[in-house]
Amino acid sequence: MRVQRRGWRTGLAVVLAVGGAVALPAVAEAAPHQARSDFNGDGYADLAVAAPDGTVGGRAKAGFVGVLYGSASGLKSVTKQVFSQNTAGIPGGSEAGDRFGSALTTADLDRDGYTDLVVGVGGENSGSGLVQVVWGGPRGLSGGATLASGAASDGLGAKGRLAAADVDGDGATDLLTVVNQHDLVATGGPFTRSGSATGERQVVKDRYDSRVLDLDVGDLNGDGITDVVAAENGTDTFDSRRIAYWWGTKDGLTPWTLVYDIDGAALQGGENLAVGDVNRDGYADIVVGRTVEGYDSDTDTYLAKGGRVTWIPGTSGAPDGVAAQFVNQDSPGVPGTAEKGDGFGTDVQLADVDGDGYLDVVTGVPGEDLGPATAPNSVKDAGAVVVLSGRADGLTGVGSHQVVTQDSPGVPGAGEKGDAFGGAVHVGDANGDGLADVAVGAPGENAGSGAVWSFRSRAQYVVSPGGLPIPATILGPDGTLTFGHTLLGTAATKARLGSDFAN
Repeated sequence: MRVQRRGWRTGLAVVLAVGGAVALPAVAEAAPHQARSDFNGDGYADLAVAAPDGTVGGRAKAGFVGVLYGSASGLKSVTKQVFSQNTAGIPGGSEAGDRFGSALTTADLDRDGYTDLVVGVGGENSGSGLVQVVWGGPRGLSGGATLASGAASDGLGAKGRLAAADVDGDGATDLLTVVNQHDLVATGGPFTRSGSATGERQVVKDRYDSRVLDLDVGDLNGDGITDVVAAENGTDTFDSRRIAYWWGTKDGLTPWTLVYDIDGAALQGGENLAVGDVNRDGYADIVVGRTVEGYDSDTDTYLAKGGRVTWIPGTSGAPDGVAAQFVNQDSPGVPGTAEKGDGFGTDVQLADVDGDGYLDVVTGVPGEDLGPATAPNSVKDAGAVVVLSGRADGLTGVGSHQVVTQDSPGVPGAGEKGDAFGGAVHVGDANGDGLADVAVGAPGENAGSGAVWSFRSRAQYVVSPGGLPIPATILGPDGTLTFGHTLLGTAATKARLGSDFAN
């Protein structure tokens, strides 16, 4: 995809010209699994953003995490916090290469009613890895504990290998980690303030030793117990991408299972995923982003050019790989054109952005070039973010979609070479209006210092040529906040702020 600079509009302009704005119609009950990260329990989603390559106390790649809190007016910069292993109350000390913030997730681990921030420290002890927690409370995040330590080269807490959910239905949140890159570990909660687990520990082996690239959780079969899903790299070829899952049961996780395609083979997946009920049928679906392209596993059917997003519906049985939908930037209704290296699907997150009751897919396109390919001022790898609207029939690519770049009207800054805007995305209702706001990381901004943009979502409906109201996904420039190291007071050089968010 190549986006024209200043003044570019989505295909919605045609609809607006024919019809115009209409009153917001009544919508269905809000979709489940609305993303939240409310650390202080005030009802507003907070934002935690990682800079695992950040320098702390003069130690390169020690890593840190910045936090901004939500409010009725959106994210508040005046209450920002920064956490590292040099922060009082967090065990250990910042060392070169620790990469505090290599992975992030959120959960109420100690059952006190406040969401906690769970942090991977993937480089700790020469790559053995560590998982730590910063405790939530009425005044926000403070204090911490170590939850798990890795053995030699485990890479515990590395990017994509950290999640939390109640996978045995006992009401306590369990910690999900990966050891040896492929074995899933469920450590039973609740956790004490010392970091000790009160439940049992289960290790589920991957019989093919596939390498886990990303984890997420959701109830795939509607039985009331959360299941675990992984995007994996198979062992047969470099580009082999599998989607594995483990059923949650009262007896713990079941053995590893693959999602299969119409030919009975392992469905080609991607590098990252999100789980949620996109079509609102009561079963969580799997949404997978894939950026690896140009290999034998790519076909015209799978639409891998420039990256793709795959939607796999959940059912009362197993995830239905036969009914999977593949979407890229050449799909009908999706803004732009698929081009090699775009990275469409680099990060995928699910939330109701437009207020129609369906979960939308927010995905990064950090390899996006701005301007015509032949223009002398074309900006390479400036990056973009695309919002794909969820529907009862999944992600058909037809309907209300939007693309946002640093060159979109009203967006602070300007797209520059290598910014990688969309390298990570976050969804959460920061102002409590019922719509998920979108935060975007640009880890390449300012020569690798990194920066973050937070967009306030607005529900707007337009009339189609046939007279039907269509929800228009709008990320409005009004209320947009951008910040970086000046606000956080952190060391900027090569920090790559915006590499990951706690969703």
